[in-house]
Amino acid sequence: MNLQYKGRSSSIQRFIMMVFVVGVVLILSACGESKGTEAKAEVEGKLQVVTTIGMIKDIVEQVGGDHVEVIGLMGPGVDPHLYKASQGDIKKLDDADIIFYNGLHLEGKMVDILEKLNASKTTVAVSKNIPEDKLLSDPNVGAQGHDPHIWFDVKNWMSATEVVRDTLIDEDAAHAEDYRQHAEAYLKKLQETDDYVRGQIQSIPENSRILVTAHDAFHYFGRAYGMEVTGLQGISTASEYGSKDVSDLRDFLIEHQIKAVFVESSVSTKAIEAVIEGAKKKGHTVNIGGELFSDAMGQPGTEEGTYIGMVRHNANIMVEALK
Repeated sequence: MNLQYKGRSSSIQRFIMMVFVVGVVLILSACGESKGTEAKAEVEGKLQVVTTIGMIKDIVEQVGGDHVEVIGLMGPGVDPHLYKASQGDIKKLDDADIIFYNGLHLEGKMVDILEKLNASKTTVAVSKNIPEDKLLSDPNVGAQGHDPHIWFDVKNWMSATEVVRDTLIDEDAAHAEDYRQHAEAYLKKLQETDDYVRGQIQSIPENSRILVTAHDAFHYFGRAYGMEVTGLQGISTASEYGSKDVSDLRDFLIEHQIKAVFVESSVSTKAIEAVIEGAKKKGHTVNIGGELFSDAMGQPGTEEGTYIGMVRHNANIMVEALK
């Protein structure tokens, strides 16, 4: 009898413990679900925005503030000319309320995807309001092709900011005044940046205002701020270059007695190093003046991880090497 009682007692204790454990699990699960639901509701209350390049993501964060949730597909060091969307990217694009991209064939390998999505959701090229006569041509694309690197003229990026502002207002009129105020503050900072860069470049002796880079990303910069610009590769890094391109650029450096060339954070240094070596063999020493940010910004949390910080960094590096 005692053994049977002890057996029943143990069974009852195990049952009570099981009920207790299950209860705790259910309570914790309910709390987790509640927190998850709250977090989801917080995100769902915001506009879901996906951008291609980091410079556009920065605009949306500046103008959208707490009313937007932004995902950028292309991070630091990523070349948009060669970028291919993954299945994960397509899911992000499909879930977005708004998609912002540069346009002008910068995102060459994503054009078809973006055009298809445009039929079902708000898909906006931030370059759309830049007048035709303000766009530079790209001879590699044909008569109607344009250089897509519009952000190197800060005035163009002010136009892009206005496109983002107006799109957010159209999609979320309830927060229109916030978007206007944020945009106004950011546009003021952009104007200050434009003035700063202009002053920096003008401090370089006129005959030294020659910018040589790995690929032709800086023509808008050259036109806006008064520099002669040349690159080894074409406007798109997808374009090929050969030994003649290397030798032609080498001869250009020697002829103009250029002392510094620049590498880019999103472009391989191999080709520009071949040019430097070729000049050295001809008796002309060329140094790498520094790393510029061209098609991608710096790491998040750094000065160069913002559009304004990136532009100021580039101007400072040029001045330091060429002044």
